[in-house]
Amino acid sequence: MKKSLIAIALTAFAATAVQAKDIVDTAVAAGSFKTLATALQAAGLVDTLKGKGPFTVFAPTDEAFAKIPKDQLDALLKDKAKLSAVLTYHVVPGKVMAADVKAGEVKTVQGTTVTVTTQGGVKVDNANVTKTDIVADNGVIHVIDTVILPN
Repeated sequence: MKKSLIAIALTAFAATAVQAKDIVDTAVAAGSFKTLATALQAAGLVDTLKGKGPFTVFAPTDEAFAKIPKDQLDALLKDKAKLSAVLTYHVVPGKVMAADVKAGEVKTVQGTTVTVTTQGGVKVDNANVTKTDIVADNGVIHVIDTVILPN
């Protein structure tokens, strides 16, 4: 009996000791952020978002990127400086969970601000937040349905 209780306890401990994933690995594992992952790699931002953080990322889905005409998206993916500015515009320093979101201007890692509204659902600039609180070990992801662009 003692051995089986110890085995159960060790199994439970092993299950909870699985290493958490960083924001990039979490997004890749979700399967709906392939374009975002490609863009992060093209911009040289993968290591940054694998860093200590914490970060809050407003992550556009593949469908959000598909709203951008293909020629414009291809051009953006080739312009590292512009791509980096667009992607860091989707990142806010710190870990902001959905319950802590407040309407107003929020400074991004890119340096300018996004406008968050909470009337009739949460929006970041012109993008709707469609899923919240995807927790990673270095921050949190909130899914958006549109790529947001800095002014």
